[in-house]
Amino acid sequence: MILNSILVTFQEFVVSRINTSKKYQFVANFLLASLFIAVLLGCSSEDVEVESAETTDTAKSVPPTATSVPPTSTSVPPTATSVPPTATSVPPTAVAELVEKYPQTVKDLLNREVEIAQVPERVVALSPTALEYIYAIGGEAVGRPSTANYPEEAMSVEAVGTSYAPNFEAVLSLNPDLVIADSVIHAQPAILENLTGLPAPVFMAGAGSYSDVLMALENLGVAFDLADEAEQEIDRIQSAMDLAKAAITSDITAVVLIADRDNSLYAAKNTSFIGDVISEIGITNVAAEQPDAGPFPGFSAAPFETMLMWDPDFIFTITPSPEPAPRLNTLLPQIPPLRGLGAVRSSRVIELSNDLALRSPGPRVDQLIETITDTLGQ
Repeated sequence: MILNSILVTFQEFVVSRINTSKKYQFVANFLLASLFIAVLLGCSSEDVEVESAETTDTAKSVPPTATSVPPTSTSVPPTATSVPPTATSVPPTAVAELVEKYPQTVKDLLNREVEIAQVPERVVALSPTALEYIYAIGGEAVGRPSTANYPEEAMSVEAVGTSYAPNFEAVLSLNPDLVIADSVIHAQPAILENLTGLPAPVFMAGAGSYSDVLMALENLGVAFDLADEAEQEIDRIQSAMDLAKAAITSDITAVVLIADRDNSLYAAKNTSFIGDVISEIGITNVAAEQPDAGPFPGFSAAPFETMLMWDPDFIFTITPSPEPAPRLNTLLPQIPPLRGLGAVRSSRVIELSNDLALRSPGPRVDQLIETITDTLGQ
């Protein structure tokens, strides 16, 4: 800017001299041209310095922009590493506790000591009752009997034969770390021999009585490290039993009947599951002391004349055949010799679930107890 001012001033001076004297014209033109070149060089140098300064400032402003990427790129690892805490959510103390608990020895319902090496993960159940025990306490199975129909979530599990004829090859193919057999069904020597030959430990858990259910739940809760869940099931069942007992305000007699294919009647003794349940409630079972007879273990023959002699306050019936076969409680009132029974005349003939009382006794016994309790109020 200073050089430009000098150039203008000098130019005015030269022009004034040229106008006054022709002899200085050449010299003036030369000086003017030289000064003009000098001014151009000065301006060029100044512009270069300004541009250099601007370039430097611009260059200095780039790094922050360029270095703003790393924080963005490094924001991914925290997201990517958010999974391990979830994967390692099991506290070291919990793992140590499991190590201390296993291997452990648990008694089954045949009073056999069964060694459990670790928390069972591949469990095969050989009866509907055994299967229900597993799921009642929160466990799962990889094998089940084809005759099971409960619980629903276990129906997709691979079948390993029927309750009375297990397929041991199918059992072995599942590589179980625990087999739960039925202490009522599988206590026969031939089946028990095959079971004890399996490479996996075998726990016998059936339901021959009310107390069997509570014991099986408690011991399996220990075996599965699900003792709290098992205790909740036990409390639920015991609560139903307590309510039933409270409903008994006087002496009540009853009989539980079942019919075979020939329509012959059989009465449950106290050695049967259902006979034991009604006895535990506090109901007098009129067939308790009768001799075993017929195709159903724990049942005795109940001919018409014996029924008339007993004349119980309540008659509970079980129909093994699935619907639409008629229920036994609807057939009894149609039998002339039985129409005179007090229970028939007062409509105290109640059908019980075949699954709960006979086919698959076990942890759903509370439902069976509730049905009986509701009946006592009639």
